[in-house]
Amino acid sequence: MFSGTTQSTPGCVQSARMERYYRLHSHIYDYTRWSFLFGRKKIIGMTADFVEPRRILEVGCGTGANLEALARTFPAASITGVDISDSMLNKSRRRLDKYGARMELLNCNYNRPIRRGCHDLVLFSYTLTMINPGWRDALNAAAADLAPHGCLAVVDFHRGGTAWFSGWMGMNHVRMEGELLPSLQQSFEPLFLSEAKAYGGLWQYFYFIGSRRG
Repeated sequence: MFSGTTQSTPGCVQSARMERYYRLHSHIYDYTRWSFLFGRKKIIGMTADFVEPRRILEVGCGTGANLEALARTFPAASITGVDISDSMLNKSRRRLDKYGARMELLNCNYNRPIRRGCHDLVLFSYTLTMINPGWRDALNAAAADLAPHGCLAVVDFHRGGTAWFSGWMGMNHVRMEGELLPSLQQSFEPLFLSEAKAYGGLWQYFYFIGSRRG
């Protein structure tokens, strides 16, 4: 049953390191991330060309901005947001209270499926590059959570254009080594793929929409 409050799930383990990081950043996240987390609205709009989901899962839902956009884009869908940070989920809960039972928020480390074969859309928006180690486990969980004809949608960093920028992002828990996109193409059947440059090539990011293989 869906709930407008944050819940815990059995076996979910919170990362104290990331919670410490987001305890501060949750207060400034929505005011600062627009300047470099490009394509978040675009990836949500593009998914409507491939699927009309009834159940949606966003991994790393943060302050709930994407969840709200998903709720508006897909008004008939039930939506689950997962995040490892209580501080971020507190922000998300306040933003999404108006959606009531359509929304469910889970505080957990996404390293295993939540509801196998139930989600028509699983979204990772600038999440996988921060799951280090463990992003492969997250993709395996997403493949299991997807319904047979569901779609995986990802927008994320690809490669840093300079060593100093990649190093600085690494200090902020972001890995930009180009390993995600090849793994996505191997694990999922690509339906849409595009790469883009930010600030004249300071870094690259990508869009990926795919379906379960087989």
